[in-house]
Amino acid sequence: MQSETFKLPPTVEALAISKTGDVDVLEKMTLPFPKVESGNLIVKIEYVGVNFIDTYFRKGLYPLSHFPATMGGEAAGVIVALPSDPAVLEDPDYKRQELKIGMSVAVTIMGTLQTYVSAPWFRVYPTVGVPTKLAAAAVTGAITAISFFEEAYTVKAGDIVFIHAVAGGLGLLMTQLAKYLGATVIGTTSTRDKAELAKQHGADHVILYKEEDVLERVKEITGGVGVDVVYDGVGKDTFDLNFDLLRRKGTLVSVGNASGPVPPFEPLKLLPKNIKLLRPAVQNYVTNAEEAYYYGHKAFGLISNGILKINIFKEYDFTTEGVRQAHKDLVSGKTTGKLIIKLLEQDA
Repeated sequence: MQSETFKLPPTVEALAISKTGDVDVLEKMTLPFPKVESGNLIVKIEYVGVNFIDTYFRKGLYPLSHFPATMGGEAAGVIVALPSDPAVLEDPDYKRQELKIGMSVAVTIMGTLQTYVSAPWFRVYPTVGVPTKLAAAAVTGAITAISFFEEAYTVKAGDIVFIHAVAGGLGLLMTQLAKYLGATVIGTTSTRDKAELAKQHGADHVILYKEEDVLERVKEITGGVGVDVVYDGVGKDTFDLNFDLLRRKGTLVSVGNASGPVPPFEPLKLLPKNIKLLRPAVQNYVTNAEEAYYYGHKAFGLISNGILKINIFKEYDFTTEGVRQAHKDLVSGKTTGKLIIKLLEQDA
């Protein structure tokens, strides 16, 4: 490790699970310090973002390789040690990042909900002056929005973009990015307060799905043509509706499973309108140093320039009770924006 002052502690404090299940499987634990590979750097974590994918891993919808398994897939903090591998230190892609001890960075790896993480260097993003609290709340969502708008479907000026759960953390980022690119945004949400928040972030039309007929409103807004693309993080409950919302040759980007996974269906379902269907994962758009550099710098550039504004719903304590409550709140349907866990010591 390239550090004279940092001594690896033997353990870390972590919020982890020993088995899959409901929120009661979440427990604060003392675990061995994560294995330090020569190409990794060490980040002292200050804030961790909470995402729906955390609940998928907790429930067992997505498989885990071992137990206990630390929760969390995004965080931000400060570099305390650099890689020791000479080949990494001389790598032009590594040098381009200008990573330094004491630098504030965001991290996107599994198991971030602990006091220190050992991360591959290209999974670490300089925050470009963005505070770690905002960086932890934004890194996964911003990179997801940008990559899904560039690679899953290329959003362009004049497009009509439909976003389910438009007032959620990812929904608000997608809304702002779509408006920046010149698209019209139609979204759904459950309450008038959420609708107002989405409009404040740029949404052109927000449909209250509990009070309005979503399909009829979309037909009204689009003159019966339908939308160019649907981004759907809800999953099972909204999947069939998407085929009616889309125009001929439209694209459905299935983003998540908040209401449960989409059941099996026949490919012939795509036939009537020649619809394209994708189920991308952001980690498959960011697999190497070049992709990470591109998306990381673009994301934090848009945030630091004020184009993407980060809305934080609530900050939770780094305790068993705090993280359990965060998971409960996230799936309650009552939250807007992003939920984060604070690990930063009060005197730090």
